[in-house]
Amino acid sequence: MTRTVLPLTLVCLALALPGPAAAACYADYKAKQEDPLRLHYGVAELPDDACSRGAAADALRARLADAGWTLLNVVSTFGGDQLDEKRDSAGENFLRY
Repeated sequence: MTRTVLPLTLVCLALALPGPAAAACYADYKAKQEDPLRLHYGVAELPDDACSRGAAADALRARLADAGWTLLNVVSTFGGDQLDEKRDSAGENFLRY
């Protein structure tokens, strides 16, 4: 009986521990404002379930609209490993929306 209890305890403990953190998801995008025309390129963090271009567009459209911007397109979605190389290009719109 003791032989069964220890492995069962270890299995339960392993299931209770948190798994590895999910990879971060980001998108770079282009947006515009009218009157006068203004364009910007930005990088935004996305929820894990929005890590495709279509889902990213859905997630970003409302965020940008709240700030008076219209999403033109999602350039790409990517993980945290590419985040630093896009920081300078996004400038003040890096993780702003």
